[in-house]
Amino acid sequence: MNRRAQRDPRQTRKRLLISLGVAVVLLGGLAAAGGYLWSHYGSQISLALGWTSNDYEGEGSGEVIVVIQEGEIGQDIAATLEEHDVVKTSDAFYSLLLERPNVEFQPGAYQVREQMSSASALEALQNPDNRVPLTVTIPEGFTVEQTLERISESIDMPLEDLQAAAENPAEFGVPSGVDTLEGWLFPATYEFEIDTTPTEAIQRLVDEQRAVLDSLDVAEDDRERVLTIAAMVQKESGIADDFGKVSRVIQNRLDDGMRLQMDSTAQYGMGEHSDGSVWSTDEALKDDNPWNTYVHTGLPKGPISNPGRAAIEAALQPTQGDWLYFVVSPGGTGASTFSVTASEHEQAVSEYREWCETTPDSGC
Repeated sequence: MNRRAQRDPRQTRKRLLISLGVAVVLLGGLAAAGGYLWSHYGSQISLALGWTSNDYEGEGSGEVIVVIQEGEIGQDIAATLEEHDVVKTSDAFYSLLLERPNVEFQPGAYQVREQMSSASALEALQNPDNRVPLTVTIPEGFTVEQTLERISESIDMPLEDLQAAAENPAEFGVPSGVDTLEGWLFPATYEFEIDTTPTEAIQRLVDEQRAVLDSLDVAEDDRERVLTIAAMVQKESGIADDFGKVSRVIQNRLDDGMRLQMDSTAQYGMGEHSDGSVWSTDEALKDDNPWNTYVHTGLPKGPISNPGRAAIEAALQPTQGDWLYFVVSPGGTGASTFSVTASEHEQAVSEYREWCETTPDSGC
C-alpha cells in the first residue's frame, strides 16, 4: 500500500509566505510602474480616452488684456492665451488655427475673458470691437524706477529695454548736465500704439513734462532746480492743500541757511522710498549721500520723484508764511501741522506719535 510522505507544517507556511511576498512585490512594482506612467502620460491618456478635454467650454468670464505683437505667429498667440488663462491649453487653440488656415491677426491689445473655449477666444480676437488702446497711468510721485515698471506691466514692454533706453538722459532733450530722468517723466495717463518703442514711450513722458514747464514759463536753466523742489513737495505732502505750505517751509529753510531735513530725501538716498513710511531709519538719516538733506545743506542732488503740475506750481509760488517745520497731523487725513518754532514743532510731533501709538491700524 502507497503512503504519502508526511509534510512539515512549518515548511508549508514558509512556502506560502514566500509566494505571498513575491505577489506583493510584483503588485507593488506594477503599481509603481503604473503611477510613473500616469504621472508622465496620464493627461494624454485621459485626453485620448475622452475622460477630459484640453479646451474650456463657453465664453468665459471676467476680463483680461492680451497683446498680439507685430510678427507673432499662431503658436506665439496660442502660448500667450494659455499664459493668461484665456484658453485651457495652447494646443487646443493652435489645433483650431490649423483647421482654419486663412485666419489673420492684427497686432494690438485685446480685451477678452478668462477660461474661454478656443473657438470663443478666436472669435474675440477677430472682433475689432475688442481691441483696446495700450493705456498706462503713472501716479504722481512715482520714481523713474517705478514709472518704468508701470509702463512695462501695462503694455507688456520688456522692463530691461525700458531701463536701457533711460540710461542716457541727454537723448531725451533734458538740460545739459542732468544725469538722470528722475523728475522728468510727467505723471499722467497715456495711450501708446502697439509698435511704440521704449525710447518713444519715455520721450512721450519727457515731452509732456517739458510742455508743463513751458506753460509755466520755467526757464531752461532753472528747470532742474524747480523739479527738485517740486519732487520734495510731492513726496512730503499728504494732501494737495498742503503743497504750497511745504514749498514755503523749503524756501524759508533755504533762506535761513538751515538744512532742509526732509525724510523723503534721506529715504530716497538709501532706497527706502517705496514703503511709504513717515519715519526714516537712523541709518538713512546719517548716510552721506548727495540726496540726504539731513547731512547736506541746500537742495538734494536732484529730484527724488516725478512731480505733477500742482506740485510744480507750488514750487514756483509757495504759500506766504513763516513756517520752518511740519509733521503729519493726527487723524489719518494726510494733512500736516505747520509750525514756526522748534518747540511748537516738538509738540506737534508728540501729538502725532501719541495718536499713532493709541490708534490701531493707523499706518504710522
